[in-house]
Amino acid sequence: MDEPLGNRRVFRIALPIVISNATVPILGAVDTGVVGQLGEAAPIGAVGIGAIILTAIYWLFGFLRMGTVGLTAQARGAGDGREVVALLTRGLMIGAAAGLTILILQYPLFALSFAISPASAEVEGLAREYMAIRIWSAPAAISIYAITGWLIAHERARAVLVVQVAMNGINILLDLVFVLGLGWGVEGVALATFIAEWTGLALGLYLTRAAFRGPGWKDWPRVLDRARLIRMFVVNRDILLRSVFLEAAFVSFLFLGAKFDDVTLAANQILVQFLHITAYALDGFAIAAETLVGQALGARNRPGFRRAAWLTSRWGAVICVAMTLGFAIFGGMLIDLMSTAGEVRLVARDYLPWMIIAPLTGWAAWMLDGIFIGATRTRDMRNMMAISLAIYVLCLVVFLPIYGNHGLWLSLNAMFLARGVTLGWKYPALERSAGA
Repeated sequence: MDEPLGNRRVFRIALPIVISNATVPILGAVDTGVVGQLGEAAPIGAVGIGAIILTAIYWLFGFLRMGTVGLTAQARGAGDGREVVALLTRGLMIGAAAGLTILILQYPLFALSFAISPASAEVEGLAREYMAIRIWSAPAAISIYAITGWLIAHERARAVLVVQVAMNGINILLDLVFVLGLGWGVEGVALATFIAEWTGLALGLYLTRAAFRGPGWKDWPRVLDRARLIRMFVVNRDILLRSVFLEAAFVSFLFLGAKFDDVTLAANQILVQFLHITAYALDGFAIAAETLVGQALGARNRPGFRRAAWLTSRWGAVICVAMTLGFAIFGGMLIDLMSTAGEVRLVARDYLPWMIIAPLTGWAAWMLDGIFIGATRTRDMRNMMAISLAIYVLCLVVFLPIYGNHGLWLSLNAMFLARGVTLGWKYPALERSAGA
């Protein structure tokens, strides 16, 4: 079915994902840049806060991408072609239902969002205009998660890259036309994203068109099979809970950092960008692990399972070591590029060592996440993340009062280590199950 498992196959999955990830911050910069040309502060804030709110809402359904990868990869490994097609239909049904639910609940969701994150009357008014347009692409934005996961499970990472580049390219082009050309302001940015997301869904459906040529996609007894639906629900529920626990840690890190002075807060924000860079770079190899491990487990191929885990994790380690060396050598230079404030630069350098070691403390956690997602061993992911969150909180209680912001960074790195250690503890049993 596929070429032998080697480095070439791993990179064929990983590299397009890494490139795709690199396009995300470019779009954000263009969105901000075009409204910045209007010469007012409020539109910039409105687009920023509106995008953050909608991204957070859509992120709740990010489990659909991960769950679809694991289940589809296992079905492929088992040679169950009808289930592979049925999984795409189920994913699209969940995406459409979730999007419609968000449309129905948009007004209370917006009200709750602004209650949690208040803004000035002008910014909130413009943000509501932005969100009122863009929310109508919610079914498309969430359904794309399912399509992306299904394509990745087929090792079609280049197709995922095509969808991402096309969406962002159209978005950027329409930003320029609607905002700079036609002067539509914040509403123009929202309309550009609305069109781009529906176009992305259409392109994704085109790239998966082979699945709709046979009768399997509308084999409703299989698509709506109770046992398969329950399994998909359990997998996605566990991934959602794991993600909520992880997000709780990161949000608390940002909130606790905000309790220090403005300079320390700014320094933390700069260093967190280094963490995002590391995550984007590692994501490709973690996703390769999801795909290849899932296929090996579905085929009950224990040696293939071990090789998939080893190859992807080895390259993940190479990336993490490279990131650590890069931050150690060029970290000061990157800090200077991100801020011109002398005091912020000095404070960021003081905490830079924590970020230098973060790729090393987080390597096992990131890669084992991919392995466990591919194996759909999501209960272990959920439980080990809960334990790691508890260790993070305990470290905060002990070290934050003593060491201040250093204690905050220590606690975050401790959580990374805890995730790796706890999932590593569960790994041998997972590998043994691959040949059962």
